[in-house]
Amino acid sequence: MHLYAAFLGGELAASRMGEDHEVVFVVAEDTTSARKAAQKKWGGDGRAHVDAVTRLDRIDGYAISLSASGQGDATAMEGYN
Repeated sequence: MHLYAAFLGGELAASRMGEDHEVVFVVAEDTTSARKAAQKKWGGDGRAHVDAVTRLDRIDGYAISLSASGQGDATAMEGYN
């Protein structure tokens, strides 16, 4: 299993023109599975598509390892208005 970051794009509310975007993180065996899992996390209206997905093995010289721990997501948003 690997950690992936996915950049999702999707429809805006009916009265708006353009596209909404968000970044989600998923754990999956491969890129295809990561794309499917990421689409399920779309928080916007309508359907989402995956604009980009990347496997995260190392960040800033630190290796990423995964271990099962509880259920669901645990993320903290800091510094966002």
